[in-house]
Amino acid sequence: MKFWRNMELHTKIILGLIFGAVFGVLIGPKAELLRPIGDIFLRLITMIVLPLVFSSLFVGTASLGDIKKLGRIGAKTLLFYFGTTIIAIVIGLLAVNILQPGKYIKKETKNQLYKNYVKSEKININKVQKRSLVDTFVNIIPKNPAKSFVNSDMLQVIFIAIIFGIAATLLPKERGEPLLNFFNSVSDVSIKVVDIIMKFAPYGVFALLAAIIGKYGYKILVTLFTYSMTVIIALFIHTFIILPFFVKFLSKISIKEFLKKMREVMLLAFSTSSSNATLPVTMEAVEKKFKVPSYISSFVLPLGATINMDGTGLYQGVAAVFIAQVYGIHLGLSGQITIVLTATLASVGTAGVPGVGIITLAMILRAINVPLEGIALILGVDRILDMLRTVSNVLGDAAAAIVIAKSEKEI
Repeated sequence: MKFWRNMELHTKIILGLIFGAVFGVLIGPKAELLRPIGDIFLRLITMIVLPLVFSSLFVGTASLGDIKKLGRIGAKTLLFYFGTTIIAIVIGLLAVNILQPGKYIKKETKNQLYKNYVKSEKININKVQKRSLVDTFVNIIPKNPAKSFVNSDMLQVIFIAIIFGIAATLLPKERGEPLLNFFNSVSDVSIKVVDIIMKFAPYGVFALLAAIIGKYGYKILVTLFTYSMTVIIALFIHTFIILPFFVKFLSKISIKEFLKKMREVMLLAFSTSSSNATLPVTMEAVEKKFKVPSYISSFVLPLGATINMDGTGLYQGVAAVFIAQVYGIHLGLSGQITIVLTATLASVGTAGVPGVGIITLAMILRAINVPLEGIALILGVDRILDMLRTVSNVLGDAAAAIVIAKSEKEI
């Protein structure tokens, strides 16, 4: 027991993942009985996201004290996020065009996958609507702020926090400071709650992974091995080569140091499949381990958890071309460019929660005229790949905070 108490948190989480996977394989579907434990952990850490995001983003915006500085940091943040997302999607498209995984799926296998997963997942993909980009941006502005908080609409919550933060900056110091101090305290308390919740993390990730492996097993992963490996190879290149390279080149922090200090964050992102659920731990890591000022991390990271989806964009590019290959549909240069643009823009407003990538994938398939029914082919492995692409999403957020802090000469 003493040995367990003295063990570092990331080691406990790794052991939780390993034992969870083994347990899921050994007892199969019965591992679903453990899901409530994992759900409790997810609920606990998701519970703190809204108060943390709003308070941190308000404090981060109000603490800048200069509208020009806010505009400068905002511009750098958007440039980094959209730039890395486009790079990620291009890497995915190169991988899927070179490896061509869609050509290895037999017709009988395709039919069986479609039959099994359309029914079992109860997803009527024909009802997925094409979302207007204009509507996405208009809907960022809430009609009812209370409703935004109740529905956990992160883009609207971020908009409210930034507007209030800007207004507090424009007020005389003695008028805005009481509110700033209040939300500073809310942010500090939220971080402390995260510390408490993370003590439960090894048990939560054990239950989550056991339930996932027990439900899906490895059979479906083997069936779609080439597709899965295409996604994994592309994600590996972007996550562990491209993003760390940006950090090393732009902030002079070594690749080894960056990945080592982010390991707990990556493990939690992998086990929860949620950028939002990982956000509190990401903020704590960049502030404590990389000394990024809170006014930068509080602005950059909540924004990233909502609009920066490198891994998701990469996966959608691979999945769209894979489905087109299965159906024998040739996508020329214009089709590939359409995927890059649609996947990049679709990342804005995509909720940082498990499984949401399937909905935005439907938008991309509509844009390139590929049958939506093809989504059923990848549903079986989507949950496992979702865990991996969330790691890329979260690491991209952290890289942005570090690079922007360095550009502001803060670290």
